[in-house]
Amino acid sequence: MTRIPRIRRNDFGTLTPPALGAWDPTLTVTVVIPAHDRQETLDLTLAALSAQSYPEHLLDVIVVDDGSSTPLQLPELVPARTKLISSPPGGWGRAWAVQAGVDTATGEVIFVLDADMVPHRRHVEAQLRWHHLAPYVVALGWIDFTAGDELPTQQQVRQALEAGTERELFPLSPHRHDWAEKIIRDHDGLRTAPSSLAGRIHVGATVSYPAALLRSIGGMDTSLVLAEDTELGYRLTQAGAIYVPDPQSRAWHIGLPTAMRDFAALKRYNDPYIADRVPYRRYLRTDSGRQWLVPYVDAVVPAGTYEDVRASVDALLASTVPDVRVTVTGPWDALTTARRSPLADPGLDLRLILAAFDHDPRVHLAGDTSQPLPGTPPYRLSVPPGWMVAGDAVERLVGHMEEHDLGALRIVLEETAQGVTAARLDRTAALSRAALVAAPDEDQEDLVDALFGVEWVDGETWGFKRRPAVYPPRRKPVSDLELLAARQEKEIALYRKRTATLRAELAQLRREASKHGRDAARWREKAETWRREAVRLARTQDRTVLKRAARKIRGLAFPGR
Repeated sequence: MTRIPRIRRNDFGTLTPPALGAWDPTLTVTVVIPAHDRQETLDLTLAALSAQSYPEHLLDVIVVDDGSSTPLQLPELVPARTKLISSPPGGWGRAWAVQAGVDTATGEVIFVLDADMVPHRRHVEAQLRWHHLAPYVVALGWIDFTAGDELPTQQQVRQALEAGTERELFPLSPHRHDWAEKIIRDHDGLRTAPSSLAGRIHVGATVSYPAALLRSIGGMDTSLVLAEDTELGYRLTQAGAIYVPDPQSRAWHIGLPTAMRDFAALKRYNDPYIADRVPYRRYLRTDSGRQWLVPYVDAVVPAGTYEDVRASVDALLASTVPDVRVTVTGPWDALTTARRSPLADPGLDLRLILAAFDHDPRVHLAGDTSQPLPGTPPYRLSVPPGWMVAGDAVERLVGHMEEHDLGALRIVLEETAQGVTAARLDRTAALSRAALVAAPDEDQEDLVDALFGVEWVDGETWGFKRRPAVYPPRRKPVSDLELLAARQEKEIALYRKRTATLRAELAQLRREASKHGRDAARWREKAETWRREAVRLARTQDRTVLKRAARKIRGLAFPGR
């Protein structure tokens, strides 16, 4: 049995792809093309696919007509094994159409290509060589955008590919996927990109997936009609995928995509959908008190005594990370409605935990969670019952994981003769990657360390402590004098707040008065300037009048002079 390559984080540099044209492929690939009213460009896409360098007997194509106003047809030039299907009833949109193709595909690799793409001759081959090296690669093509409105014919496209002149098919637009290319360029071709960043460049216009990996995560989110690529990239990351952008897998994009033509409107539409499903986009989750479809951290507390579990859960719910989901694991199915002694019930603690949290939407009661729970949060924190975390502990721990791109933190809570009690924070992507490459009986902890890194830290330093002996803590009875003092302290605090407000208002009024004073001084200065100018003009005019009068008198007294 061949050992699956162990790629650390996203450093695919450990893989050595064969040179194009100098290897013998064996994997089958199904190209899925979702299309809606794209007959003219679809014809060119299919013409280019009919001239690919990848072996014809290993490639088939499925065109999915997503409710085109005029039903699509297969043109003259198509790959040998090409079929046209219609999107099934019940949905619409690109994600729906792609999923219809995925459900029909038989290839070991699924290659999604938009119907306005014209791939170069070695486009499919360049991506497929990576899939022959590791079964968890997501390969992405390199896109050039066209300028001009005139399109070539199918025959011209095929002839260009066969002659190796496909770069001359279209005038090149100055527009590029600058944001994605910058991420790739800044991170050594994406090899050094942090785990939470690599998947951001997932663009569905030209991308290929191992069919088994894509199906294992449920394929496309067909509830989305936009933002489906972003959401899928996030879930693929959590499934342990690595991303390989290949500049040799080039393709033309006919015209500009919506993201370039109307970015503001697209972002306005996508943001609420992405915020709900992609916890990495922290800037979209700034609203306090909100709950989201996919939490950032799934905190797991095994069932124990009622007091222990309540203390741990209460502390986690008070975290400064607002999108924490708490899961309490236990044999909930063992609780029956049969008659019992309420106070002598063997499952009393379990019932009290159920009573405390059954109706809190932030808390989930589940059985064994040896695998990440549905919803796929990027982090999973396991806390022994009876241990409490400080309000900012989860935020600091996750921040440390992100800063160092670790796979796991082991948090030592106490050491006794019986062993070490520890909490643990795991990166979902690291657990998934370890499961993908593990050999039988191989230790998961060692694998996570090799793939992402594991670090041990001290629990007390990071804000963990045992719960108080009595939980919830009971307040001591207070005297009437203490109650009166407490009320007076509240009143004093209120007066101080009002005084501070009045002082702020007074300061504002003084600033405004000072401004008005400065304005008045400026107006007085301007008025004086205008008065002086008026006097000067009056004097000038008086002298002019006197000169005219003198000339007139001289003319009367001495005519002819």
